[in-house]
Amino acid sequence: MTPRYLVGLGELLTRVEATDASGAALALDDGLARAMDIIRAQTAAGRTVILIGNGGSAATAGHLAVDFWKNGGMRAVAFNDASLLTCVSNDFGYRHVFEKPIEMFAEAGDVLVALSASGQSENILRGVAAARAAGCRIVTLSGFQPDNPLRRLGELNFYAPSDAYGPVEITHLAVCHCIVDTLVAGRR
Repeated sequence: MTPRYLVGLGELLTRVEATDASGAALALDDGLARAMDIIRAQTAAGRTVILIGNGGSAATAGHLAVDFWKNGGMRAVAFNDASLLTCVSNDFGYRHVFEKPIEMFAEAGDVLVALSASGQSENILRGVAAARAAGCRIVTLSGFQPDNPLRRLGELNFYAPSDAYGPVEITHLAVCHCIVDTLVAGRR
């Protein structure tokens, strides 16, 4: 017998919603293809994929940054180094923990991938605002409430319709792996 949790997770993966900057619904395949096109084009032009997230989403950001550069040969970084996080938190406040390094290091054309289960984390929202000001392309992944603020901020937005952290975080990891693994497979 398959545990109910895994069945629910499988069903959640089939219900991921993709929207564009205007909030218009996209077929998931189309949203994923657009995300891959953005990342492929921007990294081919020498731009960097920047990933940000808190907690489990920080682990996903770090994991995927490594996969983008190691497996995909694309420039990628996650701003989750302990020294960076504690320095910026201490000196400026935790709400600025992604905003400040994005202001310093992001360049026009870079791609910000912002992950937040709730879509309401102030530091993620401020990071997105800093990336927009720097001229970055923005892809968001969120969950919980369908009207969460992060879901409206990306050029592409992926939403996992669940209010449970584990399933949302696993879904975000799966969506990101779908993107990077498909890109890598296309390069072979």
